[in-house]
Amino acid sequence: MASLDQQQLVFMESEDCILVTENDEEKGRASKKHCHIWTNIDATVGDDTVPCLHRAFSVFLFNSKGQLLLQQRATEKITFPDYWTNTCCSHPLFNLDSEREMKGQMGVRNAAHRKLEHELGIPQSAIDPQRFNYLTRILYKSPSGNPQDSQWGEHEVDYCLFYVLNAEEDAQFDEYLKSMNLNEVRAVKFVDASELLHMLDVLNEEKKEIEITPWFKLICRRFLFKWWDALLVGMKSGDFSALDALKDFTTVHKLN
Repeated sequence: MASLDQQQLVFMESEDCILVTENDEEKGRASKKHCHIWTNIDATVGDDTVPCLHRAFSVFLFNSKGQLLLQQRATEKITFPDYWTNTCCSHPLFNLDSEREMKGQMGVRNAAHRKLEHELGIPQSAIDPQRFNYLTRILYKSPSGNPQDSQWGEHEVDYCLFYVLNAEEDAQFDEYLKSMNLNEVRAVKFVDASELLHMLDVLNEEKKEIEITPWFKLICRRFLFKWWDALLVGMKSGDFSALDALKDFTTVHKLN
């Protein structure tokens, strides 16, 4: 562990994830470190093994033009360093009662509210947790890097959350990003759908110019672009019924 970034390791050891069943029912706690060690994730669950499936969220933040903010994870990150991904991805914590609240998805909303400030420098006063638009949940498992030699990975039930800025909020955004946490985030950029499709095409051609996190790839392939199209229709017309029709609050979609 000596080669790991010490600031990141502190979070791994001091924060507890919320363990869940495949139906997203809370069943206990385990350290973030335990939950992300690949041999723990990939082990057969027995009497002496703590399962590692835990609750997570993925925020997709759009500006008033309908462009999506991507982040490149910092080099210091223990899992998926330097990978591009959606705006913010993390976990509600067992340690915080406000992040275990299931009613109205308030636990993951509060966690997303906290992490947007921690990672991207967006003050909590600038984000309203009630404005997160919850779409569905996915379940996935993936090693970090090469499966043959990976020490770390993810196994999550992941809540997908949209957030749309208005024009006034757009004007403040560059100022917020000056406080971006460089131990968490290496770079950010707003993209439209065609730019993101190009990034995915480059990845599919195995040119290795970019790496994209597995959960983001899965969400892109299954859901994101139809959600995004419906969002743009709503932003233009004021009628978000097309996006509402795509929401699924009952299913945990198993993706791989």
